[in-house]
Amino acid sequence: MGVFSRFKDIMSANINSILDKAENPEKMIKLMIQEMEDTLVEQKSACAAKMAAKTKAEREIRETEQMMTRWQARAELAVEKKKDDLAREALSEKMKYKKDAEIIQADVEQYDKLITECKENIIKIEEKLQTVRQKHKLLIQRGMHAKEQIKAKETIREAAGSKAFQRFSEMEGRIERMEAEAEVAGFAVPGGLEDEFQKLESNSDVEAELQALKNSVKKEKK
Repeated sequence: MGVFSRFKDIMSANINSILDKAENPEKMIKLMIQEMEDTLVEQKSACAAKMAAKTKAEREIRETEQMMTRWQARAELAVEKKKDDLAREALSEKMKYKKDAEIIQADVEQYDKLITECKENIIKIEEKLQTVRQKHKLLIQRGMHAKEQIKAKETIREAAGSKAFQRFSEMEGRIERMEAEAEVAGFAVPGGLEDEFQKLESNSDVEAELQALKNSVKKEKK
């Protein structure tokens, strides 16, 4: 048995309420869509049958009217020939066809109402079906997004605890230490080669200054 069994059930159904109570909303929506599509096919088939019946009835009316015209002509002919008995029988036959035409015309009017109602039902079902299909589409998109989120989190969690990530962290630490050592290497180390040369250069300057002072004193004495 489907989610819906009749057109009235489909039209009165609260889709959101049904989905909220469903343990498996996606499965429930698929059942709804299937039931609505089946009902839509039934409604269209019924509507087509009524339209065919109306066309047949209209044809019968035309045929009946032709017979009424024929018996009317016969009655007139009988009157011209002074055959009143035949004229009465001809008019009687005409009245029978007239009553048949009235009955068939009433059927046609009833078919018109049923066809109009049937078309309205089809439109309502199609609108309801479109709503359910849209909900199904959104539900699938939400499901896909949820799966992607779960997969992304699992990937991050696995990467955080993997050996590859640990090796990457160790390598990053080594590079940072190498960068720090390179920066420190730019400074002079006390007692090193740079310091010795600086002392030599400083002593040379002092000696040159001393020699210049001695020469100046000697000149003043002379």
